[in-house]
Amino acid sequence: MTAPVAIWHDLECGSYTEDLAFWRELARRQGGPILDVGAGTGRTTLELARDGHAVTAIDLDDDLLTVLRERGRGLEISTAAADARSFDLGAVFPLCIVPMQTIQLLGGASGRARFLESAARHLEPRGVLAIALADELEPFEVSTGLPGPLPDITEIDGVVYSSRPVAVRADGDGHILERRRETVTQGGELAVEQDLIHLDGLDPETLEREGTAAGLRPAGRVVIEPTEDYVGSTVVMFRA
Repeated sequence: MTAPVAIWHDLECGSYTEDLAFWRELARRQGGPILDVGAGTGRTTLELARDGHAVTAIDLDDDLLTVLRERGRGLEISTAAADARSFDLGAVFPLCIVPMQTIQLLGGASGRARFLESAARHLEPRGVLAIALADELEPFEVSTGLPGPLPDITEIDGVVYSSRPVAVRADGDGHILERRRETVTQGGELAVEQDLIHLDGLDPETLEREGTAAGLRPAGRVVIEPTEDYVGSTVVMFRA
């Protein structure tokens, strides 16, 4: 049985595809093996592995990696349950990617510094580190009785899962993203929970300064345009 954390991860993140063409092209230029940080259930790992690359996927949650391994059978994929701020794989890579704002989940500047140092140790000479961040979040809140974003919905083993964004709120130096999660069993039993995620505030200039302090060289930026359902992002690039 798929763990609930993996079901919610797929429902809320799995349908995002607008950045995949960029990661594919970058991987083709740099070659593999590739390190995917914050891989989750494999949204980018599987895409790159199917494109012929060897990929090492790391994530803090092994329940997510279990799903990735099942989906990646027959592909050249390895996984490691590890904290992005302290991983040590004993290997180097020509390309390390950090999609989906993972960099903004590391607990502020100190967490990012530890990650950047770890990432730098895992890059080949002239290897590339590419980090996506959301720097244009706009606060909103769904008011009772007013329309808002439509929920993401899926049904698994007779249980309906629904996740609806209800707010983005300023919170200190970052933002809180709030979703309303609902499950409905075959017997009609409803369960509701609130999911809150804190994204650290971060802009490309700050990240470039932090990368330089970790011994990396800024190597340009790429903008992933927003869609109706997802905010855009800026990919900040570094070379070892």
